[in-house]
Amino acid sequence: MALYEKTIRIKNEVSKVIIGKDDVIAKVLMAILAQGHVLLDDVPGVGKTTLARAMSKVLGIDVKRVQFTPDTMPSDIIGFSAYDMKTGELKFHKGVIMTNLLLADEINRTSSKTQSALLEAMEERQVTVDGNTYPLETPFTVIATQNPVGTAGTQMLPAAQLDRFLVRLSMGYPDKDSQIEIMKDRHMGDPLDQISPVTDIPELKAIMEEVDRTHVDDRIYSYVSSLLEATRNNEFITLGISPRGGLAICRMAKAAAYMQGRDYCIPDDISDVFIDVCAHRLVLGSKARLHEHTGEMILKEILDSVARPDTGESPL
Repeated sequence: MALYEKTIRIKNEVSKVIIGKDDVIAKVLMAILAQGHVLLDDVPGVGKTTLARAMSKVLGIDVKRVQFTPDTMPSDIIGFSAYDMKTGELKFHKGVIMTNLLLADEINRTSSKTQSALLEAMEERQVTVDGNTYPLETPFTVIATQNPVGTAGTQMLPAAQLDRFLVRLSMGYPDKDSQIEIMKDRHMGDPLDQISPVTDIPELKAIMEEVDRTHVDDRIYSYVSSLLEATRNNEFITLGISPRGGLAICRMAKAAAYMQGRDYCIPDDISDVFIDVCAHRLVLGSKARLHEHTGEMILKEILDSVARPDTGESPL
């Protein structure tokens, strides 16, 4: 079996738990394969936490969960050093971040100081405590959730923190048939008990290496660059997409191509991930608010206006 076929099995297994949300499942998996982080921004009760737990079980990786509250401290996340009476030296005690998948529940309910404790870990795959640097597990992914409705007691994520997330996704409510199936399944017990691991850590690393080797033609790079320029010159946008955002688009597009069984990217891979990768990175101006334009609406218009490269009959 080709390794990419494992991604189909992974999606099918997770869909036993998360019903009617195949697109969200696929994009969370793409982000993990692209070695990125995911922000699930949605109302309570739609399955954000369940999705993260199901994904970790199917991938065969270690998962730890932290419920962020106003009194959560940075040391709870990254760890701390304490005096060891036996050795007479400081001993490092690991935080919850020492795992393959960190489920950060309601990340916007903790202080900015604690939120910033994740910055080094998410970007550099390491933490520094008392001048000592400790590498994180490989693979390492943060799946964070936040509720956009109840804002009392929340702290908005700063732009630097948002930029660390490869994608921001919203699950939304299930349709009527999916809702019926969910209620029937939950009536019989926890559906997480019905799914099994499809991969393990060595195999997952091998898949990530294949994703990384997916080819991106110069015409695709030029297309992405044109999209970035369009965000920087748009009248409704104060701060457009940075070069880091451009790299994120390419990483996510490579994972999208791989999950389609291709070892090369096409323009559709870029357009399929562009809004999910970029919407949370934009800073909109007052004109956008006046005209009630959202980031998603503006990015859709940019996708429609920027010329796509001609693929012809040969792969790009």
